[in-house]
This record gives sequence, structure tokens and C-alpha cells, in this order.
Amino acid sequence: MSTTPLKIVLVDDDEDDRLFFADALQEIDIATELTEFHNGQELLDCLHASDTAAYPHLIFLDLNMPVMDGFECLREIRKNPELKDLVVAIYSTSSSEKDIEETFVHGANIYINKPNRFEELKKTIGQVVRRNWHYHENETDKANFLFRI
Repeated sequence: MSTTPLKIVLVDDDEDDRLFFADALQEIDIATELTEFHNGQELLDCLHASDTAAYPHLIFLDLNMPVMDGFECLREIRKNPELKDLVVAIYSTSSSEKDIEETFVHGANIYINKPNRFEELKKTIGQVVRRNWHYHENETDKANFLFRI
């Protein structure tokens, strides 16, 4: 992987989850630059104020947040021509088939259940960050959409 940091965004209203994620991300062997937001509206405001060169390479998006939840944020990203190709990983405690299906239908690239243990989280983040994210060239199917450990 190149020495240019991979720009990663985490959108999550839970401070403990953000700290846990940031700690795990620091322990993987890939140069990253993490930006955090507390809700979907903060993320969208930042994206609308940025040029395309500043867009993140990967967004980890929680579903249950105040102001604008992950479902609404995902829909807004996918309907905006400038943002629609951003890579969005749903990152949620929910294992509801309804939530998984809804985010798949609305264009999320992958669905991850938040691991409870640090080692699992580090492994999951490492795998997702390393994964080939060329969904524009390859069709996504539900088998590789739901990320299970």
C-alpha cells in the first residue's frame, strides 16, 4: 500500500465506540488519517464543503445516531451525484435482517457488526481497510456485503 494515508471517516455518536475504533485503527499496519463525526449531518456538511480531492477513501457509518441517523445519511450520499461513489461501510451493533437489507438496498458497500472485543475489532478493521474496494468495476452481492467474523 502507498505511503499516502488512507483517509477514513468514522460517524458514530458514542464516544467510547469512537475511542475503541481509533485505538484499533492505530494498531493496524496501514497509514491512515481518521476523521470523526457525531452524526450523519456533520458528515454531509463537511462533504458538501469539501472538494472531491478531500473526500475520504472509506466511511464507517453507524446507524443509530441523533440529528441524522446512518440510514438517512446513506440515502443522501447515494442520491448526490458527487458523493454517490464514496465507499460506505455500515458499522453498527444491529444485526437485524431488516437493517442489513435496507442498507444493502440503499447502496452500502459492506455491513459490519461492531465487535465487542478489541482484538476482533482490530482484525475486522484491518480486513476491511485492506479489502479491494473496487465495487464500481465488480458487482456487489449480498454474500460479500455482510461481513461476519
